[in-house]
Amino acid sequence: MSTLEYDAVVIGAGIAGLYQLYRLREKGYKVKVIEAGTDIGGTWYWNRYPGARVDSQSHVYQYWFSEELNNEWSWSERFPTQPEQERYLNFIVDRCDLRRDIQFETRVKSASYNEDSLRWIITTDTGETFSTQFLISCGGMLSAPVKPTYPGEEKFKGQMFHTARWPREGVNLAGKRVAVIGAGATGIQVIQTIASEVEKLTVFQRTPQYTIPMNNPKLTDADRNAFKKRFHELKEKVLGTYVGFDYDLDPRSWAELSSDEQQQALEEIWADGSLQFWVGSFFEMFVDEEVNKVISDFVRKKIRQRINDPEVARKLIPTEYGFGLHRVPLETNYYEAYNRDNVELICVKENPVEEVTESAIKTADGQVHEVDIIIFATGFDAATGALTRIDIRGRGGRSIKEEWSKEIRTTLGLQIHGYPNLFTTGAPLAPSAALCNMTTCLQQQVDWITACIEFLKSKEKSEIEASESKQDEWVAHHDEISKSTLLAKTNSWYMGSNVEGKPRRLLSYIGGVNTYHQHCRDIVENDYAGFDLR
Repeated sequence: MSTLEYDAVVIGAGIAGLYQLYRLREKGYKVKVIEAGTDIGGTWYWNRYPGARVDSQSHVYQYWFSEELNNEWSWSERFPTQPEQERYLNFIVDRCDLRRDIQFETRVKSASYNEDSLRWIITTDTGETFSTQFLISCGGMLSAPVKPTYPGEEKFKGQMFHTARWPREGVNLAGKRVAVIGAGATGIQVIQTIASEVEKLTVFQRTPQYTIPMNNPKLTDADRNAFKKRFHELKEKVLGTYVGFDYDLDPRSWAELSSDEQQQALEEIWADGSLQFWVGSFFEMFVDEEVNKVISDFVRKKIRQRINDPEVARKLIPTEYGFGLHRVPLETNYYEAYNRDNVELICVKENPVEEVTESAIKTADGQVHEVDIIIFATGFDAATGALTRIDIRGRGGRSIKEEWSKEIRTTLGLQIHGYPNLFTTGAPLAPSAALCNMTTCLQQQVDWITACIEFLKSKEKSEIEASESKQDEWVAHHDEISKSTLLAKTNSWYMGSNVEGKPRRLLSYIGGVNTYHQHCRDIVENDYAGFDLR
Protein backbone atom coordinates (compact mmCIF):
# COMPACT_ATOMS: atom_id res chain seq x y z
CA MET A 1 0.00 0.00 0.00
CA SER A 2 1.44 3.38 -1.00
CA THR A 3 2.17 6.17 1.46
CA LEU A 4 -0.33 9.05 1.39
CA GLU A 5 1.35 12.48 1.34
CA TYR A 6 -0.02 15.58 3.09
CA ASP A 7 1.17 18.96 4.28
CA ALA A 8 -0.60 18.40 7.59
CA VAL A 9 -2.36 15.53 9.30
CA VAL A 10 -4.79 16.36 12.11
CA ILE A 11 -5.79 13.76 14.69
CA GLY A 12 -9.42 14.11 15.76
CA ALA A 13 -12.55 15.68 14.24
CA GLY A 14 -13.80 17.48 17.32
CA ILE A 15 -14.04 21.21 17.95
CA ALA A 16 -10.28 21.80 17.57
CA GLY A 17 -9.69 19.38 14.71
CA LEU A 18 -12.51 20.78 12.60
CA TYR A 19 -11.33 24.33 13.08
CA GLN A 20 -7.72 23.35 12.36
CA LEU A 21 -8.83 21.75 9.09
CA TYR A 22 -10.76 24.89 8.17
CA ARG A 23 -7.85 27.24 8.94
CA LEU A 24 -5.13 25.25 7.17
CA ARG A 25 -7.27 24.53 4.13
CA GLU A 26 -8.06 28.25 3.99
CA LYS A 27 -4.30 28.87 3.70
CA GLY A 28 -3.96 26.42 0.84
CA TYR A 29 -2.47 23.40 2.64
CA LYS A 30 -3.29 19.82 1.77
CA VAL A 31 -4.80 18.47 5.00
CA LYS A 32 -6.23 15.16 6.18
CA VAL A 33 -8.13 14.68 9.45
CA ILE A 34 -8.05 11.17 10.90
CA GLU A 35 -11.01 10.36 13.16
CA ALA A 36 -11.70 7.14 15.08
CA GLY A 37 -15.46 7.66 15.16
CA THR A 38 -17.98 7.21 12.39
CA ASP A 39 -18.77 10.93 12.32
CA ILE A 40 -17.56 14.34 13.49
CA GLY A 41 -18.03 15.90 16.91
CA GLY A 42 -15.28 14.68 19.21
CA THR A 43 -16.60 14.98 22.77
CA TRP A 44 -20.09 15.55 21.40
CA TYR A 45 -19.90 12.41 19.28
CA TRP A 46 -18.62 10.01 21.92
CA ASN A 47 -20.45 11.35 24.99
CA ARG A 48 -24.11 10.78 24.15
CA TYR A 49 -25.11 9.27 27.49
CA PRO A 50 -28.47 10.21 29.06
CA GLY A 51 -28.45 13.83 30.21
CA ALA A 52 -25.26 14.86 28.38
CA ARG A 53 -25.26 18.64 28.21
CA VAL A 54 -22.85 21.54 27.75
CA ASP A 55 -22.13 23.54 30.88
CA SER A 56 -20.77 26.57 29.06
CA GLN A 57 -23.36 29.06 27.85
CA SER A 58 -24.27 28.52 24.21
CA HIS A 59 -23.48 32.09 23.20
CA VAL A 60 -19.79 31.56 24.03
CA TYR A 61 -19.46 27.84 23.32
CA GLN A 62 -19.19 28.30 19.58
CA TYR A 63 -16.91 29.18 16.68
CA TRP A 64 -15.88 32.77 16.03
CA PHE A 65 -14.47 32.60 12.48
CA SER A 66 -17.68 33.59 10.69
CA GLU A 67 -20.29 36.12 11.74
CA GLU A 68 -22.44 34.91 8.84
CA LEU A 69 -22.55 31.34 10.20
CA ASN A 70 -23.11 32.65 13.71
CA ASN A 71 -26.16 34.55 12.52
CA GLU A 72 -27.54 31.53 10.67
CA TRP A 73 -27.53 29.31 13.74
CA SER A 74 -29.99 29.68 16.62
CA TRP A 75 -29.48 28.03 20.01
CA SER A 76 -32.60 26.81 21.80
CA GLU A 77 -31.41 27.21 25.39
CA ARG A 78 -28.67 28.61 27.56
CA PHE A 79 -26.94 25.23 28.10
CA PRO A 80 -27.57 22.99 25.08
CA THR A 81 -27.97 19.22 25.14
CA GLN A 82 -25.53 16.88 23.42
CA PRO A 83 -27.82 16.35 20.39
CA GLU A 84 -28.10 20.09 19.80
CA GLN A 85 -24.36 20.60 20.16
CA GLU A 86 -23.74 17.76 17.70
CA ARG A 87 -26.21 19.30 15.24
CA TYR A 88 -24.37 22.61 15.49
CA LEU A 89 -21.01 21.02 14.68
CA ASN A 90 -22.55 19.16 11.73
CA PHE A 91 -24.04 22.45 10.53
CA ILE A 92 -20.57 24.04 10.54
CA VAL A 93 -18.99 21.03 8.81
CA ASP A 94 -21.62 20.93 6.09
CA ARG A 95 -21.62 24.68 5.45
CA CYS A 96 -17.81 24.69 5.18
CA ASP A 97 -17.61 21.43 3.22
CA LEU A 98 -15.13 19.96 5.69
CA ARG A 99 -16.27 16.33 5.57
CA ARG A 100 -14.45 15.53 2.31
CA ASP A 101 -11.07 15.89 4.06
CA ILE A 102 -11.93 13.70 7.07
CA GLN A 103 -11.22 9.97 7.17
CA PHE A 104 -13.55 8.23 9.63
CA GLU A 105 -13.33 4.90 11.45
CA THR A 106 -9.56 5.15 11.49
CA ARG A 107 -7.37 5.23 14.58
CA VAL A 108 -3.76 6.42 14.58
CA LYS A 109 -1.52 3.68 15.97
CA SER A 110 1.91 5.30 15.65
CA ALA A 111 3.69 8.44 14.48
CA SER A 112 7.46 8.59 14.02
CA TYR A 113 9.55 11.59 13.03
CA ASN A 114 11.97 10.95 10.17
CA GLU A 115 14.97 13.20 10.78
CA ASP A 116 16.23 12.81 7.22
CA SER A 117 13.05 13.73 5.38
CA LEU A 118 11.81 16.05 8.19
CA ARG A 119 8.42 14.41 7.98
CA TRP A 120 6.13 12.45 10.26
CA ILE A 121 5.30 8.89 9.23
CA ILE A 122 1.91 7.81 10.58
CA THR A 123 0.40 4.34 10.66
CA THR A 124 -3.25 3.53 11.33
CA ASP A 125 -5.31 0.54 12.39
CA THR A 126 -6.62 0.31 8.82
CA GLY A 127 -3.11 -0.53 7.61
CA GLU A 128 -2.52 2.81 5.87
CA THR A 129 0.61 4.94 6.07
CA PHE A 130 0.62 8.73 5.90
CA SER A 131 3.55 11.08 5.45
CA THR A 132 3.19 14.70 6.57
CA GLN A 133 5.32 17.72 7.37
CA PHE A 134 3.11 18.78 10.25
CA LEU A 135 1.31 16.53 12.73
CA ILE A 136 -1.35 18.24 14.83
CA SER A 137 -2.98 16.46 17.75
CA CYS A 138 -6.57 17.52 18.33
CA GLY A 139 -7.47 14.30 20.10
CA GLY A 140 -9.11 16.03 23.04
CA MET A 141 -8.32 16.62 26.69
CA LEU A 142 -11.04 14.20 27.88
CA SER A 143 -11.03 11.48 25.26
CA ALA A 144 -9.15 8.51 26.76
CA PRO A 145 -11.60 6.74 29.11
CA VAL A 146 -10.45 4.96 32.25
CA LYS A 147 -12.41 2.13 33.83
CA PRO A 148 -11.79 0.15 37.00
CA THR A 149 -11.73 -3.64 36.76
CA TYR A 150 -13.56 -5.67 39.40
CA PRO A 151 -13.15 -9.36 40.21
CA GLY A 152 -15.74 -11.43 38.39
CA GLU A 153 -16.99 -8.72 36.01
CA GLU A 154 -16.34 -10.97 33.00
CA LYS A 155 -19.13 -13.23 34.35
CA PHE A 156 -21.71 -10.43 34.38
CA LYS A 157 -24.61 -11.36 32.07
CA GLY A 158 -26.18 -7.93 31.92
CA GLN A 159 -25.00 -4.92 29.91
CA MET A 160 -22.00 -2.73 30.75
CA PHE A 161 -21.27 0.69 29.26
CA HIS A 162 -18.76 3.49 29.73
CA THR A 163 -20.40 6.89 29.35
CA ALA A 164 -17.70 7.99 26.89
CA ARG A 165 -18.49 5.06 24.59
CA TRP A 166 -22.27 5.23 24.71
CA PRO A 167 -24.01 3.49 21.79
CA ARG A 168 -25.38 5.82 19.13
CA GLU A 169 -28.62 3.82 19.08
CA GLY A 170 -29.09 4.45 22.79
CA VAL A 171 -29.81 2.07 25.66
CA ASN A 172 -33.23 1.15 27.00
CA LEU A 173 -33.08 1.82 30.74
CA ALA A 174 -36.80 1.96 31.45
CA GLY A 175 -37.80 -0.37 34.25
CA LYS A 176 -34.27 -1.74 34.66
CA ARG A 177 -32.10 -2.12 37.72
CA VAL A 178 -29.13 0.15 36.98
CA ALA A 179 -25.82 0.75 38.73
CA VAL A 180 -23.88 3.95 38.08
CA ILE A 181 -20.24 3.78 39.13
CA GLY A 182 -18.80 7.27 39.47
CA ALA A 183 -20.40 10.54 40.56
CA GLY A 184 -18.33 13.24 38.90
CA ALA A 185 -19.66 15.67 36.30
CA THR A 186 -20.77 12.91 33.93
CA GLY A 187 -22.17 10.64 36.61
CA ILE A 188 -24.22 13.51 37.99
CA GLN A 189 -25.81 14.18 34.60
CA VAL A 190 -26.66 10.50 34.18
CA ILE A 191 -28.01 10.04 37.71
CA GLN A 192 -30.31 13.07 37.69
CA THR A 193 -31.65 12.07 34.26
CA ILE A 194 -32.39 8.37 34.72
CA ALA A 195 -33.52 8.26 38.38
CA SER A 196 -37.19 8.63 37.46
CA GLU A 197 -36.96 6.19 34.55
CA VAL A 198 -35.35 3.10 36.06
CA GLU A 199 -36.83 0.59 38.48
CA LYS A 200 -33.87 0.81 40.86
CA LEU A 201 -30.78 3.02 40.71
CA THR A 202 -27.73 2.19 42.80
CA VAL A 203 -24.99 4.82 42.79
CA PHE A 204 -21.45 3.81 43.71
CA GLN A 205 -19.70 7.03 44.71
CA ARG A 206 -16.01 7.38 45.53
CA THR A 207 -15.76 11.16 45.98
CA PRO A 208 -18.70 13.51 46.60
CA GLN A 209 -18.81 16.70 44.54
CA TYR A 210 -19.66 20.33 45.10
CA THR A 211 -22.14 21.40 42.45
CA ILE A 212 -23.97 24.49 41.23
CA PRO A 213 -27.67 24.39 40.27
CA MET A 214 -27.97 25.07 36.52
CA ASN A 215 -30.15 28.00 35.51
CA ASN A 216 -31.13 26.97 31.99
CA PRO A 217 -33.92 29.03 30.45
CA LYS A 218 -35.13 28.53 26.91
CA LEU A 219 -33.85 31.31 24.69
CA THR A 220 -36.23 33.73 22.97
CA ASP A 221 -35.70 35.40 19.62
CA ALA A 222 -34.87 38.57 21.54
CA ASP A 223 -32.17 36.70 23.51
CA ARG A 224 -30.63 35.23 20.38
CA ASN A 225 -30.67 38.53 18.51
CA ALA A 226 -29.02 40.29 21.42
CA PHE A 227 -26.16 37.78 21.46
CA LYS A 228 -25.77 37.93 17.69
CA LYS A 229 -25.41 41.70 17.81
CA ARG A 230 -22.57 41.24 20.30
CA PHE A 231 -20.63 38.82 18.08
CA HIS A 232 -17.48 40.91 17.70
CA GLU A 233 -17.56 42.12 21.29
CA LEU A 234 -17.88 38.57 22.64
CA LYS A 235 -15.21 37.25 20.26
CA GLU A 236 -12.68 39.65 21.74
CA LYS A 237 -13.92 39.51 25.31
CA VAL A 238 -13.56 35.77 25.84
CA LEU A 239 -9.82 35.93 25.13
CA GLY A 240 -9.33 38.56 27.81
CA THR A 241 -10.99 36.85 30.78
CA TYR A 242 -9.66 34.38 33.32
CA VAL A 243 -11.23 31.23 31.87
CA GLY A 244 -12.49 32.31 28.47
CA PHE A 245 -16.11 33.15 29.26
CA ASP A 246 -17.79 36.51 28.88
CA TYR A 247 -17.57 37.06 32.64
CA ASP A 248 -14.43 37.49 34.68
CA LEU A 249 -13.16 37.28 38.24
CA ASP A 250 -14.58 39.75 40.73
CA PRO A 251 -12.19 42.73 40.69
CA ARG A 252 -12.76 43.31 44.39
CA SER A 253 -10.56 41.80 47.04
CA TRP A 254 -12.34 39.35 49.34
CA ALA A 255 -10.74 41.02 52.36
CA GLU A 256 -12.13 44.45 51.52
CA LEU A 257 -15.70 43.18 51.93
CA SER A 258 -17.50 42.80 55.23
CA SER A 259 -18.89 39.39 56.15
CA ASP A 260 -22.37 40.49 55.09
CA GLU A 261 -21.06 41.84 51.80
CA GLN A 262 -19.22 38.59 51.14
CA GLN A 263 -22.38 36.57 51.68
CA GLN A 264 -24.39 38.96 49.51
CA ALA A 265 -21.83 38.67 46.70
CA LEU A 266 -21.93 34.87 46.90
CA GLU A 267 -25.74 34.83 46.82
CA GLU A 268 -25.81 37.07 43.74
CA ILE A 269 -23.33 34.93 41.78
CA TRP A 270 -24.98 31.70 42.94
CA ALA A 271 -28.30 32.90 41.54
CA ASP A 272 -26.79 33.14 38.05
CA GLY A 273 -26.78 29.33 37.92
CA SER A 274 -23.58 29.03 35.88
CA LEU A 275 -19.90 28.27 36.34
CA GLN A 276 -19.43 31.93 37.24
CA PHE A 277 -19.70 30.98 40.91
CA TRP A 278 -16.59 28.84 40.42
CA VAL A 279 -14.37 30.58 37.88
CA GLY A 280 -15.89 34.05 37.82
CA SER A 281 -16.05 35.01 41.47
CA PHE A 282 -13.12 35.48 43.88
CA PHE A 283 -9.63 34.25 42.96
CA GLU A 284 -8.78 33.97 46.66
CA MET A 285 -10.91 30.81 46.63
CA PHE A 286 -8.03 29.02 44.91
CA VAL A 287 -5.17 30.24 47.12
CA ASP A 288 -6.47 31.17 50.58
CA GLU A 289 -7.66 28.35 52.85
CA GLU A 290 -9.78 30.63 55.02
CA VAL A 291 -11.59 32.15 52.05
CA ASN A 292 -12.06 28.72 50.56
CA LYS A 293 -13.56 27.48 53.81
CA VAL A 294 -16.16 30.27 53.87
CA ILE A 295 -17.17 29.59 50.28
CA SER A 296 -17.18 25.81 50.84
CA ASP A 297 -19.44 26.20 53.87
CA PHE A 298 -21.77 28.38 51.81
CA VAL A 299 -22.12 25.66 49.16
CA ARG A 300 -22.42 22.84 51.71
CA LYS A 301 -25.35 24.65 53.31
CA LYS A 302 -27.04 25.01 49.91
CA ILE A 303 -26.64 21.29 49.24
CA ARG A 304 -27.78 20.19 52.70
CA GLN A 305 -31.09 22.04 52.32
CA ARG A 306 -32.05 19.80 49.40
CA ILE A 307 -31.44 16.34 50.91
CA ASN A 308 -34.03 14.71 53.17
CA ASP A 309 -31.96 11.96 54.79
CA PRO A 310 -29.13 13.17 57.09
CA GLU A 311 -27.07 10.03 56.39
CA VAL A 312 -27.38 10.52 52.64
CA ALA A 313 -26.43 14.18 53.12
CA ARG A 314 -23.32 13.10 55.02
CA LYS A 315 -22.23 10.98 52.08
CA LEU A 316 -23.08 13.55 49.40
CA ILE A 317 -21.53 16.66 50.96
CA PRO A 318 -17.76 16.97 50.46
CA THR A 319 -15.67 17.59 53.57
CA GLU A 320 -12.21 16.32 52.59
CA TYR A 321 -11.47 19.11 50.11
CA GLY A 322 -12.66 22.63 49.45
CA PHE A 323 -15.00 24.07 46.86
CA GLY A 324 -13.49 24.74 43.46
CA LEU A 325 -10.49 22.45 43.89
CA HIS A 326 -12.13 19.70 41.81
CA ARG A 327 -14.04 20.16 38.57
CA VAL A 328 -17.36 21.75 39.59
CA PRO A 329 -20.40 20.41 37.69
CA LEU A 330 -23.69 22.13 37.05
CA GLU A 331 -26.76 20.05 37.90
CA THR A 332 -30.54 19.99 37.75
CA ASN A 333 -32.37 18.28 40.63
CA TYR A 334 -29.39 16.02 41.27
CA TYR A 335 -29.79 15.90 45.05
CA GLU A 336 -33.53 15.47 44.75
CA ALA A 337 -32.83 12.18 42.95
CA TYR A 338 -31.56 10.78 46.26
CA ASN A 339 -34.85 11.64 47.95
CA ARG A 340 -36.53 9.04 45.76
CA ASP A 341 -37.31 5.58 47.19
CA ASN A 342 -35.77 3.82 44.18
CA VAL A 343 -32.31 5.43 44.53
CA GLU A 344 -29.59 4.06 46.81
CA LEU A 345 -26.18 5.60 47.47
CA ILE A 346 -23.12 3.47 48.25
CA CYS A 347 -19.96 5.22 49.43
CA VAL A 348 -17.20 2.94 48.11
CA LYS A 349 -14.53 4.45 50.35
CA GLU A 350 -16.49 3.14 53.31
CA ASN A 351 -17.94 0.09 51.59
CA PRO A 352 -15.84 -0.99 48.56
CA VAL A 353 -17.03 -3.10 45.68
CA GLU A 354 -15.83 -6.64 46.38
CA GLU A 355 -16.88 -8.42 43.20
CA VAL A 356 -19.26 -8.51 40.28
CA THR A 357 -21.35 -11.65 39.86
CA GLU A 358 -23.52 -12.82 36.98
CA SER A 359 -26.33 -10.52 38.04
CA ALA A 360 -25.14 -8.28 40.86
CA ILE A 361 -22.50 -6.11 42.48
CA LYS A 362 -21.36 -7.33 45.89
CA THR A 363 -19.95 -4.86 48.41
CA ALA A 364 -17.63 -5.44 51.36
CA ASP A 365 -20.50 -5.36 53.86
CA GLY A 366 -21.90 -8.52 52.24
CA GLN A 367 -24.79 -6.77 50.51
CA VAL A 368 -25.68 -8.04 47.04
CA HIS A 369 -27.06 -5.36 44.72
CA GLU A 370 -28.94 -6.98 41.86
CA VAL A 371 -28.47 -5.04 38.59
CA ASP A 372 -29.31 -5.44 34.91
CA ILE A 373 -27.05 -2.67 33.61
CA ILE A 374 -23.76 -1.21 34.88
CA ILE A 375 -22.80 2.28 33.74
CA PHE A 376 -19.19 3.36 34.29
CA ALA A 377 -18.92 7.13 34.66
CA THR A 378 -15.31 6.81 35.76
CA GLY A 379 -13.61 9.57 33.82
CA PHE A 380 -10.51 9.88 31.68
CA ASP A 381 -6.76 9.89 31.50
CA ALA A 382 -7.10 13.65 31.16
CA ALA A 383 -4.95 15.77 28.85
CA THR A 384 -2.24 13.12 28.37
CA GLY A 385 -4.22 10.05 27.28
CA ALA A 386 -4.94 11.26 23.74
CA LEU A 387 -1.19 11.30 23.07
CA THR A 388 0.15 8.48 25.24
CA ARG A 389 -2.25 5.94 23.74
CA ILE A 390 -0.48 6.52 20.40
CA ASP A 391 3.12 5.38 19.94
CA ILE A 392 4.63 8.80 19.16
CA ARG A 393 8.37 8.85 18.49
CA GLY A 394 10.39 12.03 18.06
CA ARG A 395 14.07 12.72 17.47
CA GLY A 396 16.28 9.74 18.23
CA GLY A 397 13.25 7.52 18.75
CA ARG A 398 12.26 9.24 22.00
CA SER A 399 8.73 8.40 23.17
CA ILE A 400 6.09 10.74 24.59
CA LYS A 401 4.54 7.85 26.50
CA GLU A 402 7.87 6.98 28.13
CA GLU A 403 8.79 10.59 28.88
CA TRP A 404 5.38 11.46 30.33
CA SER A 405 5.41 8.32 32.48
CA LYS A 406 8.26 10.04 34.36
CA GLU A 407 7.31 13.73 34.10
CA ILE A 408 4.67 15.60 32.12
CA ARG A 409 6.27 18.50 30.25
CA THR A 410 5.22 20.69 27.31
CA THR A 411 5.90 24.16 25.97
CA LEU A 412 2.65 26.08 26.55
CA GLY A 413 0.77 22.89 25.70
CA LEU A 414 1.54 23.68 22.05
CA GLN A 415 4.80 21.88 21.37
CA ILE A 416 7.02 19.30 23.08
CA HIS A 417 10.80 19.52 22.98
CA GLY A 418 12.23 16.65 20.95
CA TYR A 419 9.22 16.40 18.62
CA PRO A 420 9.70 18.84 15.70
CA ASN A 421 6.63 19.93 13.75
CA LEU A 422 4.32 18.26 16.25
CA PHE A 423 1.67 20.66 17.52
CA THR A 424 -0.85 19.93 20.26
CA THR A 425 -4.19 21.31 21.40
CA GLY A 426 -5.84 20.40 24.69
CA ALA A 427 -2.49 19.14 25.97
CA PRO A 428 -0.99 19.56 29.46
CA LEU A 429 0.24 22.90 30.78
CA ALA A 430 -2.24 25.04 28.83
CA PRO A 431 -5.63 26.32 30.05
CA SER A 432 -7.30 24.09 27.45
CA ALA A 433 -6.30 21.01 29.46
CA ALA A 434 -9.12 21.75 31.93
CA LEU A 435 -9.54 25.35 33.08
CA CYS A 436 -11.15 27.08 30.14
CA ASN A 437 -14.28 27.48 28.10
CA MET A 438 -13.01 24.97 25.56
CA THR A 439 -14.11 26.69 22.36
CA THR A 440 -12.21 29.82 23.44
CA CYS A 441 -8.95 28.04 24.19
CA LEU A 442 -9.01 25.52 21.38
CA GLN A 443 -9.64 28.17 18.74
CA GLN A 444 -6.88 30.34 20.19
CA GLN A 445 -4.44 27.43 20.02
CA VAL A 446 -5.44 26.52 16.47
CA ASP A 447 -4.95 30.13 15.37
CA TRP A 448 -1.47 30.16 16.99
CA ILE A 449 -0.51 26.88 15.30
CA THR A 450 -1.75 28.11 11.92
CA ALA A 451 0.20 31.37 12.26
CA CYS A 452 3.30 29.43 13.32
CA ILE A 453 3.15 27.21 10.22
CA GLU A 454 2.68 30.28 8.04
CA PHE A 455 5.69 31.96 9.72
CA LEU A 456 7.81 28.89 9.02
CA LYS A 457 6.75 28.99 5.38
CA SER A 458 7.54 32.70 5.10
CA LYS A 459 11.07 32.07 6.40
CA GLU A 460 11.50 29.15 3.98
CA LYS A 461 12.17 26.80 6.90
CA SER A 462 11.02 23.19 7.14
CA GLU A 463 11.08 22.50 10.86
CA ILE A 464 10.18 24.14 14.16
CA GLU A 465 10.75 22.75 17.62
CA ALA A 466 10.50 24.19 21.11
CA SER A 467 13.99 24.42 22.59
CA GLU A 468 14.74 22.63 25.83
CA SER A 469 15.41 25.93 27.57
CA LYS A 470 12.08 27.37 26.41
CA GLN A 471 10.27 24.30 27.68
CA ASP A 472 12.11 24.45 31.01
CA GLU A 473 11.14 28.11 31.30
CA TRP A 474 7.44 27.39 30.70
CA VAL A 475 7.33 24.40 33.05
CA ALA A 476 8.98 26.48 35.81
CA HIS A 477 6.47 29.31 35.27
CA HIS A 478 3.55 26.85 35.25
CA ASP A 479 4.73 25.17 38.45
CA GLU A 480 5.38 28.44 40.26
CA ILE A 481 1.78 29.50 39.74
CA SER A 482 0.19 26.11 40.34
CA LYS A 483 2.13 25.45 43.56
CA SER A 484 0.77 28.69 45.01
CA THR A 485 -2.77 27.32 44.74
CA LEU A 486 -4.81 24.88 46.79
CA LEU A 487 -5.46 22.77 43.68
CA ALA A 488 -1.89 21.51 43.73
CA LYS A 489 -2.45 20.22 47.27
CA THR A 490 -5.66 18.37 46.41
CA ASN A 491 -6.04 14.92 44.88
CA SER A 492 -8.14 15.12 41.72
CA TRP A 493 -7.93 14.30 38.05
CA TYR A 494 -6.58 17.83 37.62
CA MET A 495 -3.45 16.49 39.31
CA GLY A 496 -3.58 13.11 37.56
CA SER A 497 -4.60 11.40 40.81
CA ASN A 498 -7.28 9.27 39.15
CA VAL A 499 -4.74 7.32 37.07
CA GLU A 500 -2.40 5.00 38.94
CA GLY A 501 1.24 5.89 38.41
CA LYS A 502 0.55 9.15 36.59
CA PRO A 503 3.17 11.80 37.49
CA ARG A 504 1.77 14.49 39.74
CA ARG A 505 1.54 17.92 38.14
CA LEU A 506 -1.38 20.29 37.67
CA LEU A 507 -2.44 19.40 34.14
CA SER A 508 -3.91 22.79 33.31
CA TYR A 509 -2.28 26.21 33.33
CA ILE A 510 -4.01 28.21 36.07
CA GLY A 511 -2.52 31.62 35.34
CA GLY A 512 -5.56 32.59 33.30
CA VAL A 513 -6.62 32.44 29.66
CA ASN A 514 -5.84 36.15 29.30
CA THR A 515 -2.30 35.71 30.65
CA TYR A 516 -1.72 32.61 28.54
CA HIS A 517 -2.95 34.42 25.45
CA GLN A 518 -0.45 37.20 26.10
CA HIS A 519 2.40 34.69 26.45
CA CYS A 520 1.43 33.24 23.07
CA ARG A 521 1.32 36.70 21.49
CA ASP A 522 4.72 37.55 22.92
CA ILE A 523 6.22 34.51 21.20
CA VAL A 524 4.80 35.60 17.84
CA GLU A 525 5.88 39.21 18.30
CA ASN A 526 9.42 38.03 19.10
CA ASP A 527 9.63 35.88 15.95
CA TYR A 528 9.29 32.63 17.92
CA ALA A 529 12.31 33.22 20.12
CA GLY A 530 12.97 30.05 22.10
CA PHE A 531 11.94 27.84 19.18
CA ASP A 532 14.52 26.27 16.90
CA LEU A 533 13.85 26.80 13.19
CA ARG A 534 15.69 24.70 10.66
